[in-house]
Amino acid sequence: MQIREMNLKELEIIYEVLKELRPALSYKEFEDLIYDMRHMEYTMIGIFESDQLISYAGVAIQTNLYHKRHLYIFDLVTKSSFRSQGYGKMMLEYLHDYARVAACEHLVLSSGMQREDAHRFYEKEGFDKKSYLFVKAIEHNTF
Repeated sequence: MQIREMNLKELEIIYEVLKELRPALSYKEFEDLIYDMRHMEYTMIGIFESDQLISYAGVAIQTNLYHKRHLYIFDLVTKSSFRSQGYGKMMLEYLHDYARVAACEHLVLSSGMQREDAHRFYEKEGFDKKSYLFVKAIEHNTF
């Protein structure tokens, strides 16, 4: 087993796992968004077993007034055939150490309303529900 940072040459491998979390995201859109996120130092981290990506996390160190310096976990997914085998816990432990080394005060993530299993997992791993996330779509006029 190996946990390591991934690079842009591995986007196809990442997408095969990430699409389980974000099925509406096409590969082209995924690739474009990854390139757009480079400015925030979005870091791609994977857990591998025998050169197979099992678990993926996309993270960035950020700073704001309420979480101060923190590691924001944008994406966290384990291949469905490997869930409940400790890979998610292993990834969160790795991210915790990664954040500590980077002098972060918190790990922060947002999770969709319908992901009760994930919510139970996060709470079991020491995460607290701190807020509601509100989103409003921006309408663009098309001519």
